[in-house]
Amino acid sequence: MIDFYSAPTPNGYKISIALEEMELEYQLKVVDLSAGAQKEAAFLAMNPNGRIPVIVDHEADDLIIFESGAILMYLADKTGLFMPETLVGKTAVQQWLMFQMSAIGPMMGQANVFTRYFPERIEPVINRYQNEVARLFRVVDAQLADHEYLAGDYSIADMACWPWIRTHEWSGVSLDDCPNLQRWVTAVAARPAVQRGIQVPPSASAEKVVQSGQSIITQ
Repeated sequence: MIDFYSAPTPNGYKISIALEEMELEYQLKVVDLSAGAQKEAAFLAMNPNGRIPVIVDHEADDLIIFESGAILMYLADKTGLFMPETLVGKTAVQQWLMFQMSAIGPMMGQANVFTRYFPERIEPVINRYQNEVARLFRVVDAQLADHEYLAGDYSIADMACWPWIRTHEWSGVSLDDCPNLQRWVTAVAARPAVQRGIQVPPSASAEKVVQSGQSIITQ
């Protein structure tokens, strides 16, 4: 059994999708970010950076893992799924996983902050991040021109990138000039495990989650 600490964010959905794709048994524990539960001592003991997601694998002596990329690689190693066996294949997957961790996620996150949440609208800053996100999308689009998925076969790299890229409109960036990326977004979205994963946890109130029998970390 795996305890899965998460919230309805792209980084959280990476792991819920992986857990569903790999058909692993897990218990969801929703972290109430708005209440600051991720900054409480109990959570910081698992992830000193105070961020979701975190997993605790009770089948591996209660091993605690934080950072979504590290969790994805761990789950792939644990199951032998969605990661090639060859060194070349593994490297291809890891490259695109790191591309999401170092580029797509941070740049989309900054675009979101300055487009949606910052108290004043600073157009040069917004343009800077939106333009960089658009450039990154073109990089992915070029890769997908001759690859069905990011590293050839469907892998944890796709699971990492898709929850972010699917929210492109929230960042104010269009996919109109990225036909290959559009095709990929649709293809990944059609996978039953992905459809289940993006409902874990659902974008709903804590009360609704409690009624479903799932656990919640509260303040």
